[in-house]
Amino acid sequence: MSEPTHAEYIAALIDLHRGLPRQGPGDPELTRQLLCRLPTLPAHPRIADLGCGSGAATLLLAKHYGSLVRAVDAAPDFIEELRDKAAAAGLDHLVEAVCTDMATLDWPRASIDLLWSEGAAYNLGFEQALRAWHPIVSTGGVAVVSEMSWFSDTVPDPARRFWESAYPTMGTEQQNIGRAETAGFSVVFTERLPSNAWWEHYYGPLRERMRRPDVAGMNQAVIRETEQEMALFERYSDCYGYTFYILQRP
Repeated sequence: MSEPTHAEYIAALIDLHRGLPRQGPGDPELTRQLLCRLPTLPAHPRIADLGCGSGAATLLLAKHYGSLVRAVDAAPDFIEELRDKAAAAGLDHLVEAVCTDMATLDWPRASIDLLWSEGAAYNLGFEQALRAWHPIVSTGGVAVVSEMSWFSDTVPDPARRFWESAYPTMGTEQQNIGRAETAGFSVVFTERLPSNAWWEHYYGPLRERMRRPDVAGMNQAVIRETEQEMALFERYSDCYGYTFYILQRP
C-alpha cells in the first residue's frame, strides 16, 4: 500500500482525534495554576485560543475570566465539537469559534490581551508562530504557548531520530526562550507539563480510541506513528515534552 499524501495523513489524524476530550497533551489543573501566575491583565481581557481543537482550554478560559474567547482552528470538525460543548456548558455566549488558518489572522493590531495556544505553534514553527501572532497582542499583553521541547542536550538516538523527522526545528527550552525573545516577547517564566498529564488527559483516551473496532479501517500509517510516539514517550519522557512559555509583549 502506498504512503498517504500529506492531505490524507492530516485527514486521518483529525479522524483519529475526533470526539476525544483533547487533541494534544495538556492538564486543566496546570492551566488553572498558570492563570493564577500570569502578569496582571485587564478585568475583562480580550482572549484568543489559537489551534483550539475541540476547546478544552477555550471553555476553561471562558469560565475563568467570564470574557469572550475567540477560538481558532483550521479543522471544521473540531470547531463544530467546540460549539456543541460550549452550548452544553452554557458558555456559547462567551465563545466565538472561528474555522480559519491561525497563520493568516487579519485581526487588528494589539487586539488581544491574552493569547493562548497549546501544542499548535509547531504547525508554523515556534518562532514563526510567535512572529505572526506578535502584532495582535496588546502592549503588556500575555501569550501562553506550549511547545515541544528538549529537556536535555543529550537525547537517546531513537527519540532524536523520531522527532528530527516529525518536527525538525524542535528546540531546547533555552533555544525556545531565545526564539521568543527574537520574536519580540519577554519571557516571564516557563513550566513543564508533567509526563503523567500526557497519559491521563491525552494518551490514555487516545489509546482507548485506537482499540475501537472502527479504527481498524483507518489509515495505518497514522496508527503506526501514533503508537511509536507513545512508546518513545513512555521510555524517554525525562528527555522531552511540552513546556509552557509564558510571554509578555513589552
